Amino acid sequence: MYDYLLQISTVIRYKIRILKIIYIIRHAKSDQRFWGNDFERPLNEKGYSDARMMAKRLLEKQLKIDTLVASPAVRAQKTAELFAETLQMPTADILYISALYHAPAEIFYDVLADLPDSSNAVALFSHNPGITHFVNSLAVKVDIDNMPTCAIFAIRADIGHWTEFFKAKKEYLFFDYPKNNP
Repeated sequence: MYDYLLQISTVIRYKIRILKIIYIIRHAKSDQRFWGNDFERPLNEKGYSDARMMAKRLLEKQLKIDTLVASPAVRAQKTAELFAETLQMPTADILYISALYHAPAEIFYDVLADLPDSSNAVALFSHNPGITHFVNSLAVKVDIDNMPTCAIFAIRADIGHWTEFFKAKKEYLFFDYPKNNP
C-alpha cells in the first residue's frame, strides 16, 4: 500500500507543475552627469518616476511577484527598491547578487539556477548590455535591439526547478517600457 501511495504522489507531483515566471528589468534612467564611480551612479528624476510607473503597470496587470533579485549597483538597487515599495513588498527581502553588475548573458542563467524553487515569480534587475543579450538568448522569437531603461521583458517556463530554466522551453509573455503607451 505504501509503495502504491508513493507512486501516486510522484505522479501527482510531476503532473502539477508550477510555472516559473521571470520579469527581466533593466534599471531605471541614471544620472549621466554623475562623475563618481559607475557602481555608485544614482537614478535621475526621470528614473524615479519611470520605476514607479512601470511597477504600477505590473500592479495593474495583477501580476504576483514573490522574489526581487538585483545587482547591488546603486541604480539597480534603487530601481528594485522603488518596485518593492510600489508592489508593497519589503525592501529588506531584495536579494542582491554582485555577479549581476555588468553581467554577460551566461551569468543570468547561473543566478536563476541558484534561486530557491519556492520562488515562482521573480523580478530580476540588472544592466545593459548583458540584460539585452540575455533576453535575446531566450529563444522566444522576439528580438530586442536594446532594452530601454526600466523596460520589463516577461517570460515563463514550465519547470519545477530553476536549475531546469536553461534548457526549458520558454514562452514570451510581454515586453513593456516607459515610452510604450499601453
